[in-house]
Amino acid sequence: MIDFTDRLSRAALRMQESEIRKMSTVGARVPDLISFAGGYPDHTTFAWDDYRSIVADVLSGSDSTVLQYGPTRGYPPLLESLGEIMKHRSTSVMTDELLITTGSQQGLDLVGRVFLDAGDVALMELPTYTGAITAFRNVLGTLVGVRQATDGIDLDHLDWAFMQQRAQGRRVAFLYLTPNFQNPTGVLLSRAKRLALLNWAARRDMLIVEDDPYGVLYFEDSATEAETRPVKADDVEGRVIYLSTFSKTLTPGFRVAWLVAPSSLMTKFEAAKQATDMCTGTLDQRIVHEAIVRGVLRRQIPELRRQYQRRRDAMEGALTTELPDSRWNRPKGGFFIWLELPRGVDGEALLTTAIEQRVLYVAGTAFFVEAPERNFIRLAFSGAPPARIVEGVGRLGRAVRHQLVGRPKNCITP
Repeated sequence: MIDFTDRLSRAALRMQESEIRKMSTVGARVPDLISFAGGYPDHTTFAWDDYRSIVADVLSGSDSTVLQYGPTRGYPPLLESLGEIMKHRSTSVMTDELLITTGSQQGLDLVGRVFLDAGDVALMELPTYTGAITAFRNVLGTLVGVRQATDGIDLDHLDWAFMQQRAQGRRVAFLYLTPNFQNPTGVLLSRAKRLALLNWAARRDMLIVEDDPYGVLYFEDSATEAETRPVKADDVEGRVIYLSTFSKTLTPGFRVAWLVAPSSLMTKFEAAKQATDMCTGTLDQRIVHEAIVRGVLRRQIPELRRQYQRRRDAMEGALTTELPDSRWNRPKGGFFIWLELPRGVDGEALLTTAIEQRVLYVAGTAFFVEAPERNFIRLAFSGAPPARIVEGVGRLGRAVRHQLVGRPKNCITP
């Protein structure tokens, strides 16, 4: 067999499999496994009957372009609908500032290829979304971490990290962040910090990449629409590149998301997308557009808020009972709880025992670009009903207790 190692590009040599995707293959091999690993919507929330009706109409044959190639920018009526959606998010955009992407992951890939040369710096939250880490590392970007506080990114540390990189002669391309119910921590960036970030970006002449998959999924007992107002909504200089998706509100299977950027940048994003897939699936775009105009999306969102709030409550209640020595910040929306395990319990090492107990999660180390904290894990409460969540947390509790009992006295994992 050929050894391809010395034939690979530098970028390929650095590529790593997604830890979250890796966990999904584990789940397929273990019977009766309860997975808190993937941030998947619950399939019971999908509007199956509406989609069947939409597909029947779209594939009636009355429009011969339905199964053809489409414009790279996206299906024009869907672009118009997105303008209305952004208006509901307090953000005014023109259609020439919009690009449909094949999932938000493609949007991150495009951002990396348009803005990062090898060695250029992307500032990232500690911890941050693994998909962004992958996208920016794949283009040989240098990823530099910025600490978080309970109300979002630490602004003092952000400026310190920026100045450190500049002092070392590196080009800092942008700051990437998820302000609404961040993946993995669930943190909601405060309104004051959103405005302060824009002031910082203007002062330092920086771009901000705002990833917003969860903003509309706030829990009505603890957050409001005003608190999730995009950073982009107050951007008067065009410094914010905004990404969002229908994966969490309609279905991830459609792979339809969007990117907002100044029109002067769109030709570059469009050219980068043409080199990747020419256009996002036209049939998927038509279905999503019809789901918007027929009111499916509007009806879905309030029910999703209620569903995921119940699941968060179920997980928190079970954690309080099963893991009283663990800590977490209560998420006000989104899909995740970022769990700090008892001191000395390593999230990666615990996985083997957890799988034996038939429960799965993602170890926190996967979400750090530097200085990983080993006693954190990410739990997704989105995919399982409350009863299964309670059972899964019970299994996790048993795994942690087993790990603690089996550890030698005075042994402290660094």
